[in-house]
Amino acid sequence: MKMKTLIELYDERPLENVLATEVFKPQNTIFLCSAEVAKNQSKKQKMYNYINHRHLDTRVTFLETKLNVAKDVEKRICEIVNKYPDCAIDVTGGSDAALFAAGAVNAKYNIPAFTYSRKQNTFYNISGALFADGKKNEVSYKVCDFFYMAGGSMRKGRVDNRLLVNYLDSFENFFDLYLRHKANWQKLTTYMQRVAVTPKNQPINLKVNASYWVKGDRGNYISPPEKALVELEKIGYIHNLKIIKDKNISFEFKDATTRAWLRDVGSVLELYVYKVCLDCDIFTDVVTSAVVDWDGGVNKQDGVTNEIDVMASMGVVPLFISCKTCEIDTDALNELAILRDRFGGKMAKAAIVSARHCKNVTRHRAAELGIFVIELDDLVSGRISKMLCSLMKAK
Repeated sequence: MKMKTLIELYDERPLENVLATEVFKPQNTIFLCSAEVAKNQSKKQKMYNYINHRHLDTRVTFLETKLNVAKDVEKRICEIVNKYPDCAIDVTGGSDAALFAAGAVNAKYNIPAFTYSRKQNTFYNISGALFADGKKNEVSYKVCDFFYMAGGSMRKGRVDNRLLVNYLDSFENFFDLYLRHKANWQKLTTYMQRVAVTPKNQPINLKVNASYWVKGDRGNYISPPEKALVELEKIGYIHNLKIIKDKNISFEFKDATTRAWLRDVGSVLELYVYKVCLDCDIFTDVVTSAVVDWDGGVNKQDGVTNEIDVMASMGVVPLFISCKTCEIDTDALNELAILRDRFGGKMAKAAIVSARHCKNVTRHRAAELGIFVIELDDLVSGRISKMLCSLMKAK
């Protein structure tokens, strides 16, 4: 039997709502949902947007149902069965009452029923759905797909990921340089911010000719970390470095991209983690500076946005990574957990990478939230790649 109509029990977990449609490609997908969902035009439109985004050729219908009343769910399913005899029901999501009703209808009408195992990444026949039995899911999502799936969208971030291929070979050297000068990195980026200033509405000036001493964040005066600048010239991020002690400094940035990285204290860690994810060779997609719009808006004024430092996807499993050159605080952990749960669902993984040694209380809170912690020793030893691979392969 070929299923032409799919009955879905609407769930708050995005993947459970759409995966069966992606895999089996029915002509119709009918969501049994609460009145709140059925009357929410915005929520329904976001589902239509996702279907269009993924180019799925299915007609989506939302059918209002009292999901906590088994008799009402049974009545609705019976109506669908009578209209679409070639239907099947996916019982992966939904309330207990809805599942009970689905079972009752299955017994009465003998309609095919199947489910999806997250751990096995496989569909299984429950009754009469031989087409689904042992069907491995081979759908792979990009980072942006998870945002659309959950009703959001992906905006342009601080980094143009298309350009990063031109710099990949330098990221490890850049990060090694950072580790050697970690104690002065904040000083370096502050210095760069002071001497590399472009007037508003003017083209970015890559040439720097400035005083040796500049005012720091606290009103004090700071000098350039000379050894770090010499090494930056060696890896090609700046050129024509000239230092006259206590008087003057001049150099030229390689380009506007490296200029931006050297003026931002956290970029070096984010770029290194991005490169590590690529080198793991297990991810479908990797993005740094992934900006999610919670409401799926186009303009910045339209809704709430958050930036995820690095995000990767492996099949249907997203990985959310927060990178911190400072100490990890509770707010950072809570924010990461919220983003993971909202835009990734139960299968999503989260990791926080710190260029510091983590406190026991931080590790404990991270464990409570299901967040994987990678700290300074892991970065220095090069264990981060194996740790990320282990995290993604863990059931």
